[in-house]
Amino acid sequence: MILFFYNLALLTALLAGAPWWLWQMATTQKYREGLGARLGRVPAELATLGRERPLIWLHAVSVGEVLAASRLVDELDGAFPGFKLVISTTTRTGQQLARERFGQSRVFYCPLDLPWAVRAYLNALQPRLLVLAETEFWPNLLNGCFRRSIPVAVVNARISDRSWPRYRLLRKLWRPILGRLNCLLAQGETDAERLKALGCPPERVHVAGNLKFDVRVPGEAEATFQLKALSSGLRLIVAGSTLEGEEAALLDAWPHLLEANPQLAMVLAPRHPERFGAVSSLLERSAFSWVKRSDWRAQPSGSLKPLRPGEIVLLDTIGELASVYSLAVVAFVGGSLIPAGGHNPLEPAQFGVPIVMGPHSANFRAISDSLVARDAIRIATKENLAATLIDLLRNRAAAAAMGARAHEVFSSQAGATERTVRALRVLLGGEEQTG
Repeated sequence: MILFFYNLALLTALLAGAPWWLWQMATTQKYREGLGARLGRVPAELATLGRERPLIWLHAVSVGEVLAASRLVDELDGAFPGFKLVISTTTRTGQQLARERFGQSRVFYCPLDLPWAVRAYLNALQPRLLVLAETEFWPNLLNGCFRRSIPVAVVNARISDRSWPRYRLLRKLWRPILGRLNCLLAQGETDAERLKALGCPPERVHVAGNLKFDVRVPGEAEATFQLKALSSGLRLIVAGSTLEGEEAALLDAWPHLLEANPQLAMVLAPRHPERFGAVSSLLERSAFSWVKRSDWRAQPSGSLKPLRPGEIVLLDTIGELASVYSLAVVAFVGGSLIPAGGHNPLEPAQFGVPIVMGPHSANFRAISDSLVARDAIRIATKENLAATLIDLLRNRAAAAAMGARAHEVFSSQAGATERTVRALRVLLGGEEQTG
């Protein structure tokens, strides 16, 4: 009955929003890309995979989930050699990164949670196991798996402070669905308790840790190589995953930082590619010298001009930020000066880089709390952002010690991937031996 009303509401919303969606598809490439696949047209390269060999379907929504699952994908490939692992994403940027990381032939857009679209993929793939990264609970997809007796595991599961009130309000609707999940591996104790409160069977909820603690940058990105060559004699500040309002705050702070240390350059990496143009316009209106990272791709390496003191590099590419953090003398992690929940401070922490974040870190509460507890991060507001960064730039020994503590936090909490693979092995029983 609940599923009937869910589908009725979903179809009503789609019909009501059809004019808007048609306009977006007509004017915006990202809404057209993969539309047929999202509506249930299974790509030809996937159509017969489920009949050729046993298959595991891993769903990772966007860039963050793809990055978190990257180590897990490698480990699953090794742990289950008799299986084919395929990966779906929801967003365009997640799709691009997944294809780069895992190969185009096994990456696809997740179907919309429409009965016919879900049915088409389950019929084609015939997965032996569905693995959901974080908390992607789609009723039709889950119900389709339950009807076919396909085990469903949720890995790296979390329920953020921001989404918890909504889940709790609808817990009576979620309980019949979440009560049938086979395995839930939570990032922390708070996440585990929230999942149980929503109706997940307590005996199936376990704390496995955060997969992001196990992620290592696979290699030096091209941007890192180029920045290293072009920034000789300069100290780099890397501001990553910034959102609207944060770039302006960083530009307001920039003259004060240069006054304290003229031999600085900054790498500015907006979180969302659709904002690259807006940030370009913001830089164009500023008085600062700046350059686009993407422009370097069209030039021979030998013709690139060295960065000048005070210059800003707009990192308008996907998948290079994590590696670029390795060059920073100080890193600012965005989404945190404004109430957006923050982004992942582990990316600079793995390199022992001193980290500055704003006060809003609900999306990574457990991680930021671990770093705060070890004095391995500085929390700043818009008002004292410049002063906080200047203090770390001037006190190099203290900054280095703080970065070392951040690396210790990163290293000490590893192991979630191993625990996750072990739990999935139990779900599959001995199939990997005979598949």
